[in-house]
Amino acid sequence: MHDDVDVSRLPEGITPLGNDIFAIDTMLAGYPGIVSSYLIRTERPCIVEVGTAGSARILHDAVVALGLAPADLATIVVTHIHLDHAGGTGDMAALFPNAEIVVHERGARHLADPGRLMRSAAMVWGDRLDALFGRMSPTEARRIRSVSETGEIDLGGGRQLVTHYAPGHAKHHMGLVDTLTGDLYVGDALGVYNPLTGDIRPATPPPDFDLEACLRTLRLFGDINAQRLMFSHFGAVDTVSETIDRAEAELCLWVDTVRESHGSVGDLDHAIAMVRDKVITRYRPLPPDASPEAAAVLDTLSGAEANVSGIVHWLDRLEQERAEAERGEREDRA
Repeated sequence: MHDDVDVSRLPEGITPLGNDIFAIDTMLAGYPGIVSSYLIRTERPCIVEVGTAGSARILHDAVVALGLAPADLATIVVTHIHLDHAGGTGDMAALFPNAEIVVHERGARHLADPGRLMRSAAMVWGDRLDALFGRMSPTEARRIRSVSETGEIDLGGGRQLVTHYAPGHAKHHMGLVDTLTGDLYVGDALGVYNPLTGDIRPATPPPDFDLEACLRTLRLFGDINAQRLMFSHFGAVDTVSETIDRAEAELCLWVDTVRESHGSVGDLDHAIAMVRDKVITRYRPLPPDASPEAAAVLDTLSGAEANVSGIVHWLDRLEQERAEAERGEREDRA
């Protein structure tokens, strides 16, 4: 074990959560309260989530402030490869030379060769790409370990993180369970939790959003009987079953609202307007001392426009699949 940390002297942005776990604010785009990374400071120290390329140095400094040398870090794991979670993986690998990089098998090749991922991101984010995320650097393939349906990460002392494939938000998404604490690292599978208001909103971006897969993942997470939910956006929540139920209710409300408008004139714009009018107006306002810039960045990442686009893309895909099935049936009868 490492020496105890004097929590009274920790820099701002590092929050002790007990059992050698520390939440670290990655300060995405320079703003607080958007992406949580977690250091599990055990015999084999592990970081869960790395944020963007601009977050790598912040995490490095936090790890040092928590009494570890860069060479001590054993594992870096990302729940999925979206740039707000994994954009800094290559830079982190360079800063922590002994760390194994763990990712779901459907995302591994993009960490080794991020060119396609960055081209796709550029089409989505345009001029905002560099300011929000920076550029993902490649990670040496030999340092990447991919997992499939389940996997294990050794934290030392008999403690492990167990990975569970958890699609719906993305095809390369997984959750992680700490075998000592029962903490469940949820990535974006439950959506975005706002600790300032207590609200939770879905995260349904294109192109991978799939409602049925999301609901299966929520059932899986419910069956795990976690003690806490460790949100990437943002922080730890101990009202587990209530929060999972609320996440499902919010997800279904957003999808039902978009469904109401689907197929109408001005489809996407109409759906966004309906969601803002019927859904987002229900959420509590931010406290006066909250950062409006941080709220704006989070809304860009997982607000009405991005979420509705993902739901509409999924509905269009369902319609296409139904049309192809009907055409196949007609051909079979002919």
